[in-house]
Amino acid sequence: MTKEAIAVWDPLVRLFHWSLVLAFIVSWISGDEWDDLHEISGYVVAGLIAFRLIWGLIGPKYARFKQFVRSPSEVIQHVKDVLAFKGPRYIGHNPAGGIMILLLLVMLSITSLTGWLMTTDMFWGSEVMEEVHEFGANFLLLLVGVHVVGVAWESLLHGENLARSMVTGQKRMPSGEDIS
Repeated sequence: MTKEAIAVWDPLVRLFHWSLVLAFIVSWISGDEWDDLHEISGYVVAGLIAFRLIWGLIGPKYARFKQFVRSPSEVIQHVKDVLAFKGPRYIGHNPAGGIMILLLLVMLSITSLTGWLMTTDMFWGSEVMEEVHEFGANFLLLLVGVHVVGVAWESLLHGENLARSMVTGQKRMPSGEDIS
């Protein structure tokens, strides 16, 4: 790490993120064709969610929920500022990123839970459970799209490759900048 960079994303957050991306892709692709692979990748997603919930409580500063979960008014104001090309730069997750993490975790949990429930005697063959599971998966695609667009938008707004920082763990830190 250079003087101009700050370590933000610890190795476990980065491993979680990219593992979740891969597991979700495998789950999506295998959904209608490869039941065994779909179930395995669904369990991987569920395990990753469990890890992230724990890490969000005990992990390092930028991994913790208390660092990036903001009030609805802060999220709304941040989105307005960013859309007006004037949002502040954050070292950790910005308020919109924080709410996106929560939405993704909730929807991934619902989708994983309904997938598992469909393997139980009580919900085997349940059309309602299958519809909720499918809705969750489709809504996740929408959220992922919004997430990717948000990352690209913020990257352009602040002249910083946020996707690369989720690979390297580092973000730039110019001198004198507020590191929210």
